[in-house]
Amino acid sequence: MAIASINPATGEKLKEFKPHKDADIEKCLKQAVAAFDKHRREPFPKRAQLMVEVATLLEREKNELARTITLEMGKLLRDSVAEIEKCARGCRYYAENAERFLEDESAQTNARRSYLHYEPMGAILAIMPWNFPFWQVFRFAAPALMAGNVGILKHAANVPQCALAIEQLFCRAGFDEGISQTLLVEADQVERLIVDPRIKAVTLTGSEKAGSAVGSTAAREIKKSVLELGGSDPFIVMPSADLRLAVSTAVKARTINTGQSCIAAKRFFIADKIYDDFLNKFVEAMRSLKVGDPLDETTEIGPLATEQILSGVHEQVQKSIAVGAKLLTGGNRIAGPGFFYEPTVLVDVPRSSPAFREEVFGPVAAVFRVRDAEEAVELANDSRFGLAASAWTNDEIEQELFASELESGMVFINAMTSSDPRLPFGGVKHSGFGRELGAAGIREFMNAKTIWIS
Repeated sequence: MAIASINPATGEKLKEFKPHKDADIEKCLKQAVAAFDKHRREPFPKRAQLMVEVATLLEREKNELARTITLEMGKLLRDSVAEIEKCARGCRYYAENAERFLEDESAQTNARRSYLHYEPMGAILAIMPWNFPFWQVFRFAAPALMAGNVGILKHAANVPQCALAIEQLFCRAGFDEGISQTLLVEADQVERLIVDPRIKAVTLTGSEKAGSAVGSTAAREIKKSVLELGGSDPFIVMPSADLRLAVSTAVKARTINTGQSCIAAKRFFIADKIYDDFLNKFVEAMRSLKVGDPLDETTEIGPLATEQILSGVHEQVQKSIAVGAKLLTGGNRIAGPGFFYEPTVLVDVPRSSPAFREEVFGPVAAVFRVRDAEEAVELANDSRFGLAASAWTNDEIEQELFASELESGMVFINAMTSSDPRLPFGGVKHSGFGRELGAAGIREFMNAKTIWIS
């Protein structure tokens, strides 16, 4: 895949980039090693000062940076602005809390003194996706750099201008050369980076296939990896829920970022008692969404990011219909330029179909009728994925059931799934392993060193 900016709303190629050559990669790795040797010894207040300056630049330039996001991957402009603002919050959060998260932890033993001491690992390779092209990077970079590590970013091929802008933000904020670098490299160059001894660990957000390849390579080299992969997140609604709020949130949860989010709700399990009412309101709301130019403030659904993604979503919908799913609305590509797809609702979806078994990365909802909370849990867990879940009920027994029995890394009760710097983020099963964000996230790429002094 060429490294190029292509406007998803028009299909127009905006700019193409040549991949970095071997000499560029070698220079990057050497700079990373040299930068780490100094950066790891910088006091936390110095790192925090620089991270706050990154946040300030993000806030000051949010409109320009947001426009870059929208033109490269099609996110609604207002959502792109919100993404930049979230990155700034993440930077400030770790500037304020990193030192506390990494304080020495005393242990009571028969030694005169014993404790756990956190030390940074070195150069971390971050392989990041296009769907949240700033936030995905910053939720790795802010904790990693505050911890004393240095980062090398291999971003998705369709967001090179975002990748380069991120590198410049850290440089302009005052971080030394080599602390945060971007490499414009193709997929077949990634393995070479992972096996290089100067790369100490790797983090990836992406597909199962990419995660399996990266995780396998890292494991062969006995290197730490954190993988945040796909999801087919359940959205469960029980009779005691606020139906109006549940419906409006369900629409947002399925169509945020045009459905291109690993934690977007994808399978909707609705209690029999309220199923018809929910479905009628949900279909009506999905059908009425305004699809169009993501730069237009009245648009509610933008384009999918690439032609390949558009074709893949349509194929999944058609295969699901072919094995028995019933189409209630949508189901087609929108004619004209750009990569637009109709908001789509499927019912009577067989368990064998792509809409049930696979991650559908577009505005396609599969809705299921369930008898009760127990059946909702059984169906929700019948998936190789386990990233997050959202359950709507005001029954405390059902709340406890969902919190304890849903097989996922995150459970949200009466709220839409989201990421928050204050809480760990990650999944189980084929949704990956390891955690980002919170105290757990910053500790992923640290050597937890035991110190024993007799």
